[in-house]
Amino acid sequence: MRIALIHALKHSVTPTEDAFGRLWPDATLMNLLDDSLSADMAREHVLSDTMTRRFLALGRYARDTGADGILFTCSAFGPCIEAVAQQLRPLPVLKPNKAMIAEAVALAGPRGRIGLMATFAPTLASMPPEFAAVAPDVTLVPCLADGALAALDAGDADGHDQAALRAAAALADCDVIALSQFSLARAAPLIAAATGRTVLTTPDSAVRLLQRRLLPAKAA
Repeated sequence: MRIALIHALKHSVTPTEDAFGRLWPDATLMNLLDDSLSADMAREHVLSDTMTRRFLALGRYARDTGADGILFTCSAFGPCIEAVAQQLRPLPVLKPNKAMIAEAVALAGPRGRIGLMATFAPTLASMPPEFAAVAPDVTLVPCLADGALAALDAGDADGHDQAALRAAAALADCDVIALSQFSLARAAPLIAAATGRTVLTTPDSAVRLLQRRLLPAKAA
């Protein structure tokens, strides 16, 4: 089973591979990285037609390598990923947060309170509509871990984790905490210990969903 992983941040590669190593070690992984996507998004603040075409090109390339499924790990690009899924169907194409949103709503309940932490600010604009589409009555508490991504970019992993931990204090009254960036997964144990809340990570949730979608089909 070959899974293509498409990244817009270099920091997403390791946590995604770690999740597969723990949960689905038999999967064959390929990584496609274009970190200019996140840089351009941060500068332009808009998902243009050009950006969508770039995503479509990446998706077609992944398909043409023989991928059985595609997982995007860039949470701020939902509409672009939806365009890829539409063009490549029936090939499974997963948005990074699809599985985590479903798990968070299942745990918190349709009227629950879900803390949403991000280190990439545009994510806090793109993800709330995804939650609303699944559970319109959920209360979403957005939280930016200010400085965390900059610390990671500078090679300061501990500084990243401490910034996430400081931000998590604002989410302690939530039913569940969802970490939107794949790179945030490394801080999940610290956040869970500090808040006493269930903490969901995008890579673990995504791997579980891919297994459910692909393994039965492969067996058939």
